[in-house]
Amino acid sequence: MNFEHTPVLPEECIEGLNIVPDGIYADCTLGGAGHSSLIVSKLTKGGMLIGIDQDANAIKAAGERLKDYTNVKYVRDNFSNIKNIVYDLGLGQESINGFLLDLGVSSHQLDEADRGFSYNHNAPLDMRMDQRRPLSAYVVVNEYTADELTHIIKNYGEERWAKRIAEFIINERKIKPIETTFDLVSVIKKAVPKGARTDGPHPAKRTFQAIRIEVNNELGILEDTINDMVDLLKPKGRICIITFHSLEDRIVKNVFRNMENPCTCPRDFPVCVCGRKPRVRVITRKPVLPGQEELANNRRAHSAKLRIIEKL
Repeated sequence: MNFEHTPVLPEECIEGLNIVPDGIYADCTLGGAGHSSLIVSKLTKGGMLIGIDQDANAIKAAGERLKDYTNVKYVRDNFSNIKNIVYDLGLGQESINGFLLDLGVSSHQLDEADRGFSYNHNAPLDMRMDQRRPLSAYVVVNEYTADELTHIIKNYGEERWAKRIAEFIINERKIKPIETTFDLVSVIKKAVPKGARTDGPHPAKRTFQAIRIEVNNELGILEDTINDMVDLLKPKGRICIITFHSLEDRIVKNVFRNMENPCTCPRDFPVCVCGRKPRVRVITRKPVLPGQEELANNRRAHSAKLRIIEKL
């Protein structure tokens, strides 16, 4: 099984985590252990790395890559269950020194044709990061209403032709089910006007992103997860989050900002009476972006943004 993974913003993440050698760190999107291998190399035997991924292939590949380390715990789960994961390992509140989240689909999932993530490979419509879950891309495409499809494609894909694509999907599936990625690409190409197809990215890119986000509830779990992570952090512990599109980045930026400035009092109040105290300090006023060298060597780094907070 080939699970190559070149980590995005690797040095920036390690610096951002401000690693304590005997600390406990959780890589919540383990993937091919690109970031994890760097984190665990900075830890003593007294430290611990918790590697979390909902993809069984990722857990297997990471176990191979990190086989020489005895201080790694592997958990196949979704990072939205972070509190249960930490408690099940016998750890409690304020026990973790740092969390890393590298959001979005992994290179491996895109390259593994039969997972249905890519519009460049023909495969059954799947897109599940955790293949134990019932909701697949097939269900979304063939069972959601026109309004539901329009909402997803417009809001999660930021696709200007969302309504038209949804209508074409509905009309196509009246004839026969849309079963494969190429079936869906064909419908999208018919829906997007020719003039709009000549410029910019692949015409299916935004719709595929939207369906993937819906299938894996990628945006719905973010805010609650960040709050849970802050509960679990030790004082001075840090959270590093890498995002790859504006929807994720906006959520992360707003959650971080609200945790740093939670006061709800009107601005003209001389003193705070709401009693809400800051929980974190935002380390990155602007997101950290990849440099030119990384962009040249790792195509996945394009559009990556890293934001960091530290618990007070």
